[in-house]
Amino acid sequence: MALEELQLEYNVNYIDLAAGDQHLPDFLAMNPNGRIPVIVDHNADDLIVFDSNAILFYLAEKTGKLLPKDGAERHVVIQWLMFQASGIGPMQGQAVAFERYFPEDVPAARSRYHNETRRLYAVLNTQLEQRKWLAVDFSIADISNWSWIRSHRWARVPTEGLLHLERWMEQLRARPACERGLNIPPTPGRADAVKSLGSAMTTT
Repeated sequence: MALEELQLEYNVNYIDLAAGDQHLPDFLAMNPNGRIPVIVDHNADDLIVFDSNAILFYLAEKTGKLLPKDGAERHVVIQWLMFQASGIGPMQGQAVAFERYFPEDVPAARSRYHNETRRLYAVLNTQLEQRKWLAVDFSIADISNWSWIRSHRWARVPTEGLLHLERWMEQLRARPACERGLNIPPTPGRADAVKSLGSAMTTT
């Protein structure tokens, strides 16, 4: 979504997670943590950046867009970027794990992560009560948080009653670049879909 919003040219390299491509030596040389996404910027001496939010921050700094260069609003964007990294991502990720993938039912864990994720949604809802975006303007903080919250149904965490959050989600979905970004890699089941479950993106 960020690459599309920033109108940067890039190539997509598919990483077959099911086959374990993320654990191969070549990939681990780029990201020792064995996770996607990773970018390689060929216009910056093949600089490698991994971790979604680090990539967002790098792209924003590189282009001078989606992140104020200075002032208070820069810190507002950064704090909501960190909010996703320390809150939404870990909590919703665990909610999905216990709702969808854990081999046994652990009600206490399901309740814990479900309720905490919903609480974090409410925090965002409060922030958005008087704002169109998380900061003054659309930013990498919006992209980062929405990238997770858009799949709230998969985590079985409702957004009902959080009117400002739902309005914000609709705004993001209405952005053509964000919509394009949702289908990179292509959505499974589409004619142009690929078999891989993830991708590492390389800017050109």
